[in-house]
Amino acid sequence: RSGKGRAGPPGLGGSGGQGQLCPESRPTSKQSSRAELGFPGGEAEGACLQPVPVPWVQQLSPMSRGGEMVYIPDDSDFSSFRDQCESLEGWHCRYNKAGVTVWSQGQEENCTVQKIKTRISCKDVPAETLYDVLHDTHYRKKWDSNMIETYDIGRLTVNADVGYYSWKCPSPLKNRDFVTLRSWLPLGNDYMIINYSVKHPKYPPRKDFVRAVSLQTGYLIKANGAGACVLYYLTQVDPRGSLPKWVVNRVSQFVAPKAMKKIYKAGLKYPEWKRKHDPGYKPWVYPEQNTLPSVSLTELSVQHADSLENIDETGLSEDHLSTSDHEA
Repeated sequence: RSGKGRAGPPGLGGSGGQGQLCPESRPTSKQSSRAELGFPGGEAEGACLQPVPVPWVQQLSPMSRGGEMVYIPDDSDFSSFRDQCESLEGWHCRYNKAGVTVWSQGQEENCTVQKIKTRISCKDVPAETLYDVLHDTHYRKKWDSNMIETYDIGRLTVNADVGYYSWKCPSPLKNRDFVTLRSWLPLGNDYMIINYSVKHPKYPPRKDFVRAVSLQTGYLIKANGAGACVLYYLTQVDPRGSLPKWVVNRVSQFVAPKAMKKIYKAGLKYPEWKRKHDPGYKPWVYPEQNTLPSVSLTELSVQHADSLENIDETGLSEDHLSTSDHEA
């Protein structure tokens, strides 16, 4: 396990999705160049592409397996993700308080699959520090109390891997887990981490979790002056279940805002913690430190939501919700 964290569940900051959600690299000689990362020529920055429902699934001929294949996000995918984070068109503000904003888009409120976007301004936290926080699995255990387990399964390229994340849903909801393909890209003073769900034959759905599906999830970290940044978190997840309306409201009003505040606080404390915990170990910055086994794209397939169990939790009452760690 490399110590790289997953991109995170909606509203919680790990690698998959939240319970309700209907929906110039760093200056170091060891940092990989864009060519080494396998990206084609041309900069993604500044490009404006139209958002697509499932941006990282490549359509193939009907003769191919399942009609589609898994592939590693390229410049156009990162550009599309960035555009969705920065655009306000079509987004409805659900929460705006204490420097945290939450939006939802598109689907009706009672729909299970919604797209959620959050933003927080992080004073005194450089963009590169927050990028490290979101990658560092060992540190995640210190601040992400909703995480049950996370680990990396294997390496695809120097900036893409496959991993597992399980997330503790507030009782009485059942816990969720995810297997995702994650890719990351430093671009000037900004950073992006994106993921989507895949199937790996050695990591099938487990009986003790509901296997949820990340259609698209990720972070955009934008430098904001000296020693500060703005963090965007965007997610569209199918939690594989019919959830009550109160869960929809709780995600936007409590879970998502608190998650962003926790990441911000984690960023403030990270430099001191890292100085005492293997300060030179950052495989997301130094690919030569990555000791994960290689995984081939041919081992993976797209995780379709309709192939997973769908559970009905609409009858669960908010009165029995455990609130110890899910209030803003």
